Amino acid sequence: MDKKKYQDYIDERADVICDASDKIWGYAELSLQEYKSCELYCEILRAEGFEVECPVAGIETAFKASFGSGRPVIGILAEYDALSGLSQKAGATHREEIIKGGNGHGCGHNMLGAGSMAAAFAVKKYLEDKPEGSGTVVFYGCPGEEGGASKAFMARDGVWKDLDCAITWHPSSLTYVDSGTCNSCIQTEYAFKGIASHAAGSPEYGRSALDAVELMNVGVNFLREHMPDEARIHYAITDGGGASPNVVQPHAQVLYMVRSVLVKDALKLQERVDKIAQGAALMTETKMVKKFIDGCSNLVPNRTLQELLYKNLKEVGAPKFDEADVELARQIVDSYEVKHEGLPDGLKGMTAEDEEYILRETDNGKKPLNDFVVPYRFSNDREPGSTDVGDVSWLTPTAQIYVTSFAANSPGHSWQNVSCGNSPIGHKGLLTAGKALCGAAIDMFEDHSIIEAAREEFKKAAKGGYVCPVPEGAKPVISGELIEVD
Repeated sequence: MDKKKYQDYIDERADVICDASDKIWGYAELSLQEYKSCELYCEILRAEGFEVECPVAGIETAFKASFGSGRPVIGILAEYDALSGLSQKAGATHREEIIKGGNGHGCGHNMLGAGSMAAAFAVKKYLEDKPEGSGTVVFYGCPGEEGGASKAFMARDGVWKDLDCAITWHPSSLTYVDSGTCNSCIQTEYAFKGIASHAAGSPEYGRSALDAVELMNVGVNFLREHMPDEARIHYAITDGGGASPNVVQPHAQVLYMVRSVLVKDALKLQERVDKIAQGAALMTETKMVKKFIDGCSNLVPNRTLQELLYKNLKEVGAPKFDEADVELARQIVDSYEVKHEGLPDGLKGMTAEDEEYILRETDNGKKPLNDFVVPYRFSNDREPGSTDVGDVSWLTPTAQIYVTSFAANSPGHSWQNVSCGNSPIGHKGLLTAGKALCGAAIDMFEDHSIIEAAREEFKKAAKGGYVCPVPEGAKPVISGELIEVD
């Protein structure tokens, strides 16, 4: 099978694909508010000949686009939400906001979605040349990764159950196959309602909601001594109750994020945090209401799919950059407040030989733009962060690659990432990712034994069973909005 024919189709449609990425970069819509981005994708995919369903799982900005018939059914995942406070001019080498305090794609999800769409385009082209019933490709639009965990809500509602496998990618400063696992995560917002009063003239009549939030935070800080080492708890006060110190704050709100390796352990820890919130309300004679925001599971690694992605990533190669790209990256690297040398962060399972190779290829971490594929090593190591791709991986074999789309060692969620995300560096990264994903999908359509092996491995790795972090009846919500307390 000549996979290159279909990978070349991505180059033929590069204008449409990169234009979509750049438009979504400009929309810069926050989690669960990606209305323009969703509409654009649905319009492009319908024109391309996909059958599009929107919304999905009750999420207004989620969609699925299908082509083909029969098995296997291969899912390709996309994200397209931005981050607040990261508005930035494209291709700029210094901080230059387009909109003061505006949003920006600091995680590169504009590229993520477009690169995955590129793969879906090419796989559709392949299926058009095959007999009817040869298989199905489904391109999933998954909003709210940065604060909505739509994939977990979709998991609860059975969206992933019919897939034979799922593949995806993410922009990065390096090109490699992701391995290992991560933490599960649950986000809950706690709102307290007190009684306003003159803080000096009649303090005895006041009941401070802000006191309740502060006491809750103190209580959780004491809890840290008595929780597992691998667990994490973070919080942010989303409503301080007002700007005047001379008024007892009648309302206040705090957002908590509880992490542990497995969802069941995060749920146990979450119950203890709930009790502390109840105690804070009792101590201050305030009322408390909690609202589930989102949750996601740890990743289940799949060696079979990871090895397949690595083979295709090596065949395609890392993005090929020119002198202008390197110079842009060099100036962006010069803008970092904290300089980085040596091995890049986040690599897992590397041998001494691998490390020597990476140090050589990155010029000991000083190279401004990485143009090589990192050696693959299967790993069960755990990263402390979380992703809702984990919920997909508990229901079907799932794997992910990272492709260079940012300057070397670019800080996560940074204006530097936003700058690269609408530049030739980003375009080359997303097209490369699309070709690697396309190649892996075609291999699976051609050789069903790959999927059989991936599913056998999956059954063993996920034998504990999926524990969904999203409770029945919960709906995706935007964190930080004021919660009404009766």
